[in-house]
Amino acid sequence: SQTSRFLPSVADNVVWFAKHKDSAKHRNQLLIKDREQQENSAFALYEADGVVTRKPTGHPTERLLVFDNLTSRSGAGTATPPIRLFGENRVPKTGGWKTSHDGLKRLGKAGRLGIRGSGIFYKRYFDDYSCYPLNNTWRDTQSGGMGRDPKTYVVQTNTKVIERCVLMTTDPGDLVLDPTCGSGTTAYVAEQWGRRWITIDTSRVALALARSRIMGARYPFYLLADSKTGQLKEAEITRSHTSDIPTYGDIRQGFVYERVPHIMLSDIVHNTEIDVIWEQFQEVLEPLRKQLNAELGDSWEEWEIPREMDDDWSPRAKELHAAWWKERIARQQEIDASIAAKADQEFLYDKPYEDRNTVRVAGPFTVESLSPHRMLAVDENDELQDINGNFVGESSDGYGGEMEFTQVILENLKTTGVQQSHKENRITFSSLTGWPGNYICAEGRYMEGESDTERRAGVFIGPEFGTVPRVDLVAAAREAGDAGFDVLIACAFNYDAHASEFERLGRVPVLKARMNADLHMADALKNTGAGNLFVIFGEPDIEISEVEDDQVQVQIKGVDIFHPQSGEVHASGPDDIACWFIDTDYNEESFFVRHAYFLGANDPYKSLKTTLKAEIDLEAWESLHSDISRPFDKPRSGRIAVKVINHLGDEVMKVFNV
Repeated sequence: SQTSRFLPSVADNVVWFAKHKDSAKHRNQLLIKDREQQENSAFALYEADGVVTRKPTGHPTERLLVFDNLTSRSGAGTATPPIRLFGENRVPKTGGWKTSHDGLKRLGKAGRLGIRGSGIFYKRYFDDYSCYPLNNTWRDTQSGGMGRDPKTYVVQTNTKVIERCVLMTTDPGDLVLDPTCGSGTTAYVAEQWGRRWITIDTSRVALALARSRIMGARYPFYLLADSKTGQLKEAEITRSHTSDIPTYGDIRQGFVYERVPHIMLSDIVHNTEIDVIWEQFQEVLEPLRKQLNAELGDSWEEWEIPREMDDDWSPRAKELHAAWWKERIARQQEIDASIAAKADQEFLYDKPYEDRNTVRVAGPFTVESLSPHRMLAVDENDELQDINGNFVGESSDGYGGEMEFTQVILENLKTTGVQQSHKENRITFSSLTGWPGNYICAEGRYMEGESDTERRAGVFIGPEFGTVPRVDLVAAAREAGDAGFDVLIACAFNYDAHASEFERLGRVPVLKARMNADLHMADALKNTGAGNLFVIFGEPDIEISEVEDDQVQVQIKGVDIFHPQSGEVHASGPDDIACWFIDTDYNEESFFVRHAYFLGANDPYKSLKTTLKAEIDLEAWESLHSDISRPFDKPRSGRIAVKVINHLGDEVMKVFNV
């Protein structure tokens, strides 16, 4: 940005680091040379079919070139025997030739020698190496280069910058971590280029934007090097035999990339295939040259035959001239192709070959919410500090201690009440006062049912960082029963699987309210009573049935929901469920999404179908938009877990024995 003070900041910086320099992965990125800049050079020449000119002629085969020095000082002071080139014996004016006599002859056969005055020069074409290596100034990623990137997030990064970083430092199949997800640009780029990815954010808005962006896009399908089609393409590019190595579709073997030849003088003088091609064409060209000389009464050598014929030539001479040049051009094309194929190749990692008959969508990915954990920092003396920068043990203006956290939660709970899945159902406290219990920290009173019966609720607040185990709920419910409370309301960010199964202790029902993650910012959150900060979300109503081949199938009928006005539990239908997931072999530690289904009134894949603009397998789509799972094998652990998420983003998980 421009500034009136100090130096204006006109560039951003990308910090690229590795633990050890030797282990840093780097894939060289190439940029295309500016042809116009080369053309404006004082040394630029043009060539079409062997004819070199100072100005462009517009001929379709025209190539840009410069005359490069063919002598070297390393040979100075030594006798250099002459070599016959273009009908004359020639020696370098100073030093010696850069190559041997055989190398010079091969350069002549390849059409790579040019004459200026009495000197002989090497023809170096613009497309011998049409790229240049990327350096650390990326002028093509300036803010104006955002192109068609839709601006959906306030701090959205230019896709081209992320793409270049990913391509420069990773290979297909590598893992990319972005701990600041935002609009999901890194995940989107990683998905496009076949990298695995993990992205993290504290904002549900950011994650929703990223999820929509990734799922609603279509991606190119690049040819895998470890595939039959990839092997065929590789053979075509390198002019070699197709590999017979078995293929397994392993993306870690990379893609088949476009490449540019990096042609150097040594690549030509050591390419013996040029001699073979030259001899093959010479069998046709030499008789035609002799016949043309005989017809015209001349004694032209090959390099002397003009490109254009005279109007007063005989029809036979014109015919021989056209035939000779046709073969001459074909020979040059064959030799040029051989030079390009045999030269060192530089891979264009941003240009893999694409299979345009295949449309790819995002691979399987999950959105997981982890329990919040407290972060501790240390100062320069290794003294513990909390996240607000205060020494542990000292007071803090914001909430951070256990008592301060509980007070903030109770203040928000008193204002907002406890929201049920349906907005009209809410526990609104008429009073909320402290309670000196071991687990219960407050007594809440609210009116229930049409008779407006007052109920007393014991309030249990879970930890600021971590999950609530079943044993704590049991202890809190026992304390509530001893104190004569009608109900226990537990408020927590997360419950473990066994706690989710606990619903009642004797006569005391246990209502498990999930606290919104926004409460982690409660010190900065305006307490207006709006928003669903505490939501009671009941357990899923599941039916498990056995099907053929000793498999099982799960049907979700709804979610049991507590209605505080009547004090009863009612079951809602599948339409109240946004999506549900199954871990078909739950290990009691981590929930793995092995089956995913999307319900609700609106088809969540509608935008993706529109994006694809292709034939859709309706049966496959319907299998995702279903309240009945696909059959699966019985779990080896004897347990499955079902996770349900409603339209407000609240989730509940329950474990079932199978």
